[in-house]
Amino acid sequence: MISASPFAQPARRGYSSRDRKGGRPLDTQQTVTPMMAQYLEIKAENPEALLFYRMGDFYEMFFDDAVAAADALDIALTKRGQHLGQDIQMCGVPVHSAESYLLTLIRKGFRVAVAEQMEDPAEARKRGSKAVVNRQVVRLVTPGTLTEESLLEARRHNFLAAFAEVRDEAALAWADISTGEFRVMPCPPARLGPELARLAPSEVLVSEAKEADWAGTVSESGAALTPLSRGSFDSDSAERRLCALYGVGTLDAFGAFSRAELAAMGALVDYLALTQKGRLPLLRPPVRENAARAMQIDAATRRNLELTQALSGGREGSLVHAIDRTVTAAGARLLERRLAAPSRDLAEIRARHQAVRFLLDKPRLAEALRTDLRRVPDIDRALSRLALDRGGPRDLAAIRTGLVQAAAVAELLTGETPPL
Repeated sequence: MISASPFAQPARRGYSSRDRKGGRPLDTQQTVTPMMAQYLEIKAENPEALLFYRMGDFYEMFFDDAVAAADALDIALTKRGQHLGQDIQMCGVPVHSAESYLLTLIRKGFRVAVAEQMEDPAEARKRGSKAVVNRQVVRLVTPGTLTEESLLEARRHNFLAAFAEVRDEAALAWADISTGEFRVMPCPPARLGPELARLAPSEVLVSEAKEADWAGTVSESGAALTPLSRGSFDSDSAERRLCALYGVGTLDAFGAFSRAELAAMGALVDYLALTQKGRLPLLRPPVRENAARAMQIDAATRRNLELTQALSGGREGSLVHAIDRTVTAAGARLLERRLAAPSRDLAEIRARHQAVRFLLDKPRLAEALRTDLRRVPDIDRALSRLALDRGGPRDLAAIRTGLVQAAAVAELLTGETPPL
């Protein structure tokens, strides 16, 4: 079940449902062109997101969306006809370079609804000279739902998190839809701030009833806050949603989850179904994390230690930047996760030490492995784009190359029994 639109809060700079100067409601029954009537109808369904309306080789924006986007993107603001006796403000960006504009808008706090042409204009003309090309919103672009290579940092995760409270229990779930990672853990309200500081998510989902309670905590973490309806956090609906996602009758094989954990995971999946318009990303089965197995670091201490981010902002100058010698994007993300949450499990710590010792004792093997791994593309993100039908030839080539290199790595380790 997909909930109602989560964008119930005022957008940072949003579209007004009233005429920009006169304060009159936009009425699609007024004398408007068929194209503008279609635009207003689609916009009314996505009131709190900027609407990228596909027109040939451009995404066009109108009314308040155009004013806000032109200012944020530093592009020309023009006019296109009139509505209710006033000029229609307009701006646009080329489709072929839209990703760079999307990144700028997302970083400035906007959400974007992308409306594509769903048929060839020639087909529309068969219905008559005034027929309009069918258009539909194919995705809502938000900070936590990015998958495009150019919109992401290769060496960092882009987490979408959801925090749920069910009676006296609370839980935090998070996923990176660009890699498929999906995790959940019990999280008392007092631990939410430190956990968000550890994960550094781009976007956090909370129940609209709790929006005011957590706005400050989420803002302090640097994430965007998105409230969802209470129905999105219903644990019974969440369990059905998760079973449908993985095609199973029960979640028992994945572990025993509390009602709060189910609610957090279900809200996250519900939001993905909404923003991806039903085309869900390739999410791995959820993993339940044990908070006791990792060192607990409060937000202030983490910030001052500069583990993964320098005080000045950014990766440069942090501990991870100083020691990161990984040769793959996936390896860099793994290293950052481990630095952000140092293990307290003695067996796990010893296993890691043994793996390091094994390769220190075999420098030629270590160098050969690095050479082969250096050729491994970012398979996780290529798979994610293909699953969402946003992939291309480069992503298919990445899978092919990754499989070839996997075979090369396996051959290097033939006869060895490394604790890797």
